[in-house]
Amino acid sequence: QVQLVESGGGLVQAGGSLTLSCTVSGRTFSNYVMGWFRQAPGKEREFVASIMWNSDSTYYVDSVKGRFSIARDNAKNTVDLQMNSLKPEDTAVYYCNAVRWPLNSGKPLFGSWGQGTQVTVSS
Repeated sequence: QVQLVESGGGLVQAGGSLTLSCTVSGRTFSNYVMGWFRQAPGKEREFVASIMWNSDSTYYVDSVKGRFSIARDNAKNTVDLQMNSLKPEDTAVYYCNAVRWPLNSGKPLFGSWGQGTQVTVSS
């Protein structure tokens, strides 16, 4: 059974930064494209970013491009999301999951989710 544990969220002012981290267990982490998703209040969960098995390629949705950076450490089974220049519209619960190929599919692979980590950006 895969386990996904997200951390690092918090309350930050607009323009600030946060780094989220996700630890994955129960799977061979390096076999998977990994990604971050988010769900804002009253909205469906949406795809944010993804990273290849070997970190060679990354993909970002337009709304976060140039502000967010995804990275992974296969030795530690972790995937991070560095978020800069945060905006109030980035407020959401953030989740990690594996991503179905191709890199920009935006489709989660694992059927289960972690508890997520809340990011709140004040204006």
